[in-house]
Order: sequence, then C-alpha cells, then structure tokens
Amino acid sequence: MIILGIDPGLAITGFGVINYENNNFKVIQYGVIRTPSKTPLPDRLVKIKEGIETLIQQYNPECAAIEELFFNTNAKSAFLVGQARGVAVVTAASAGLCIYEYTPLQVKQGVAGYGRADKNQIQQMVKTLLNLKEIPKPDDAADALAIAMCHAHTGHFRQLFSV
Repeated sequence: MIILGIDPGLAITGFGVINYENNNFKVIQYGVIRTPSKTPLPDRLVKIKEGIETLIQQYNPECAAIEELFFNTNAKSAFLVGQARGVAVVTAASAGLCIYEYTPLQVKQGVAGYGRADKNQIQQMVKTLLNLKEIPKPDDAADALAIAMCHAHTGHFRQLFSV
C-alpha cells in the first residue's frame, strides 16, 4: 500500500511517500513544499494544493494520512496552519484518496510506541524503521514520514472520510 503522509504548514508542508507491504517499509520520496512568507496567502495555498496534486499524480497513493491541527497559544498561527491543512485534505479528497488523521500523540505512539516520545526519538525511529542512512531533513519531512508510518501501523480503522 502506498501512503502519502502530510505534515501541514503554511510556510512548510512536509510530505512523505512510503510503500508498506508485509510489515516492511520502503521510502519512495520525502521532502517539503515551501511557500515564501511575502507571497499573498491565496497564492501560498494554491502552491500547497499544486504540490500535493503533483505528488498524488506522480506516486498514486492509496490514501493520505494527515496530522491533526495542534492548537497552541498563537491563534493566528493555528488559523493559518488550519488553512494549509484544509487545502491538503480537500486536495487529497478531490483526487479520490481516503483521508486519515492522527494527533501528534497518536503519531508518537504509532512510531515509537510511546506517546510522550520527544522529537529526536521519533526522528531516530523514522531513520531506523525506514532503513535510512540519516534522519530525513527538514524536520517537517521526517514528521510526514512518521505520520505515514503511523497510518501503516494503526490506521486501517481510523478513516476520516472517503469520497
């Protein structure tokens, strides 16, 4: 099963595409979609949409696993990330993918087996489980791979919606 993991963000949206078969992972691709801060908001959202569309066309995933919005004390930041997340969900759903969502705690539990694992522990597990020579960079790409891995381990019953 090919899984597209997405770590949504307005400035940087991380993505990870993995193949999961017979309890084995294979990394297909990972990276980020960047949008410059001086670019108008609608143009930034379009760039995220187009980047995700390209990934879907190129790798033909069966589903998308997306991190749920994490609310912090900065409401403006959370609102902007929420818009990027909405674009990711709509883009994947419009392509006919089943959408699954995971909280940061669920991702940590699914990858490291411990919901309070720190960022370094998660990155080390991503590196180890995916048999990579180094931790994927930037962090947003590693996070997206972790989200995809979480889905592979736990997600066949957590479907948000299907089109």
